[in-house]
Amino acid sequence: MEPVTALAHPNIAFIKYWGNRDDELRLPSNGSLSMNLDGLFTRTTVSFQPSLPLDELIINGHEITGPALERVSFMLDLVRGAAKMNQRAEVISENNFPAGAGIASSASAFAALALAATRAAGLDWSERELSRLARRGSGSACRSIPGGFVEWQAGTSDEDSFAFSIAPADHWALADCIAIVSAAHKKTGSTEGHAIAETSPLQAARVADAPRRLDLCRAAILNRDFDSLASIVELDSDMMHAVMMTSSPALHYWQSASIAVMESVRSWRRDGTPACYTVDAGANVHVLCPENDAQEIASRLREIDGVKDVLTARVGGPAEIVENS
Repeated sequence: MEPVTALAHPNIAFIKYWGNRDDELRLPSNGSLSMNLDGLFTRTTVSFQPSLPLDELIINGHEITGPALERVSFMLDLVRGAAKMNQRAEVISENNFPAGAGIASSASAFAALALAATRAAGLDWSERELSRLARRGSGSACRSIPGGFVEWQAGTSDEDSFAFSIAPADHWALADCIAIVSAAHKKTGSTEGHAIAETSPLQAARVADAPRRLDLCRAAILNRDFDSLASIVELDSDMMHAVMMTSSPALHYWQSASIAVMESVRSWRRDGTPACYTVDAGANVHVLCPENDAQEIASRLREIDGVKDVLTARVGGPAEIVENS
C-alpha cells in the first residue's frame, strides 16, 4: 500500500472545549467554535506495511513510544477495523510550532493522522466521518478537519458529534498573534484536564451558559463584529481557566507573562486598538486582531517582559492531502 501524506492546521478555540460527557468517545460537555491557523501545521505520512510487527511513530525525527504511540495506535485500530485490514503502520510526523504548549498541537496532529491513515488504508471518507474519527484521538482535532471558522456540535452520540465550517477562511481577515511565554511541554495535558473538569463547582455553570456564548460568538463571526467577538472570547477563556483553577487538583497554566499580555491587550482595546486575548490549556496567549494590525500587535507583544517569541497566523483552510507517493 502506498504511503499518504496529509497536512492539518492547529486551531484556536473562541468558545472552548473543556470536559467530556464521555471520555472514551470524547463527547464534549459543550459545543465549541474555533479558527484554523494558517502557516502553522502538522505534516503526517502514514504507510501500512505487512512487514511491521508493531506500529511505529516518529515525531520531528525522534521515535516515540509509550502513551503517545498508544493514542496513535488506537486511532489506527479504528481505521484498520473500518478497512478490514490488520497491517501495522509507520507514522512519520512533524510540527513547525511547539508541541504540548497550548497551541493545539494534538488537534493538527490527529486531524492529519485521520486523513492520512484513512486514505492510506484505501478509505475515502467524508469530512463529517473524518471529523468524528479525529475526535476520537483528540477532541479539538475534529475542528481541524474543516476549514476556516469551525463549529463542533456537542451532539448526543458518536454519530452526531462532529465539526463543520460556519464560514470559509476568506470570510474575515483576522490574525492570531501567539505570544510564546513558554515553549516547554506542559506538565498536565488537556486529556488529564478534561477528566477533572467536573470536580470544579464552576463547570456546571460554564456548561449551562455555553449555548448563549456560542450564539453570541457565531453571530460575531458571521457579522464580522470584532467588538462583540472580543467580549465573548475573553469571557469564555477566563471562564475555562476559572474552572481549571478550581478543579481538584487545581490547574494553573498562566504565568506572570501570560497575565501581563492579557492586561496589555485589554489596555490596548480601551485605547481603541482592536485586539483580544484567549488562552488554551497552556501559558501562551493568543491575541486576535484584524490582519492589517497583526504586524503592529506582534511588535507590541515582543516588548512585553517574558514574551520569548510571537507566531503570527492567518485564518487557515481544511486538512488536505499534500502528497500521495
